[in-house]
Amino acid sequence: MVVNKYNASGNDFVIFHTFKKINRSNLAKALCDRFKGMGADGLIVILPHDKYDFEWQFYNSDGSEAEMCGNGSRAAAHYAYYNNLADNKMRFLTLAGVIEAQVEGNIVKTQLSPYKFIERYEDFGKKFTIYDTGVPHIVILENINNFDKNLARKLREKYNANVNWAEVRDNKLFVRTYERGVEDETLACGTGMCASFLVARDNNLIKDSIKVYPKSREELEIIINNDRLYLKGKVRHTYTSILEGKNERDFM
Repeated sequence: MVVNKYNASGNDFVIFHTFKKINRSNLAKALCDRFKGMGADGLIVILPHDKYDFEWQFYNSDGSEAEMCGNGSRAAAHYAYYNNLADNKMRFLTLAGVIEAQVEGNIVKTQLSPYKFIERYEDFGKKFTIYDTGVPHIVILENINNFDKNLARKLREKYNANVNWAEVRDNKLFVRTYERGVEDETLACGTGMCASFLVARDNNLIKDSIKVYPKSREELEIIINNDRLYLKGKVRHTYTSILEGKNERDFM
């Protein structure tokens, strides 16, 4: 079984393509395990589609299937293009809807699915906003050094959402994210950065584009145009591995 490891702004993914759509939850847990597997934030499986360039299955490291992953969408586009599964401009299907992407070298720009404002809350002594940018995100707008993993876990459990601390400083957006499905802070989260962008924009701290830096400190750009969000940044293929089993069922 041939699989690939990708890194997109600090998020890492195991990716392969196949022709059969089956439940791969156990496979995701096995491959993403950082002690017994390859280690990753998520598993991306690329499948053929009659209407679009391809569709994907996306699994978090705990085996749960996710509707969308911003950095994952950029990694998937890079993989599809360099494996001759799509042209450098492509459209592919996720559980959150159709994603458009463009690959130029190692820079990948994706148009995310339409976002939705959910609600503003005050709880646990914090004021925050929830946006759905493919998946739901809580955004707390304050100094990112105040990031509190224990509080993030409580908010994630109560509201079933990812949790972000976001700060605008020197005309740059800084974000730290606790991701459900990983159940820990990750080095980056594309949909989380986009949700943070929307909250900062609602508070008149930014306009229609900004450079954004997750915990990995890799630079990305978020742009909003005609009310659609775009995420742009580098993607890196880290390695290809041939696993010992004959096929993926050996790892499930």
